[in-house]
Amino acid sequence: MPCALRFHARMRAKDQLGLDGEAVASVHLERAGMRIVERRWRCVYGELDIVAIDGDTLVFVEVKTRRALAHGHPFEAITPAKVRRLRTLAGLWLQERPHRGPIRMDAVGIIAPRSGEWRVEHLRGIS
Repeated sequence: MPCALRFHARMRAKDQLGLDGEAVASVHLERAGMRIVERRWRCVYGELDIVAIDGDTLVFVEVKTRRALAHGHPFEAITPAKVRRLRTLAGLWLQERPHRGPIRMDAVGIIAPRSGEWRVEHLRGIS
């Protein structure tokens, strides 16, 4: 059982890092003038991290948070397959909440060292 307990503790720490990253990303986006519409929208096909409004544009935002660059930059985790899945999820979200106007997909990458200031990068129009 000790291995299982350690595994769950690691999963919780990783999940908490992701939640903290999404909160930091939300504040960053709001400071940039965007309005958060929804966070952590889920369906059977996956999750949208943040849905926001930027002027008249509806923006679906993928957030990736890393402690360090040892496993690559956070944006490297956003593969073409991930972008396709995000498009599918955005379409499902739009079925529930119709929107007339432009739509964009963004990414926010966060480097969150255990000691030191978090670095936030916002990449507009990933698809």
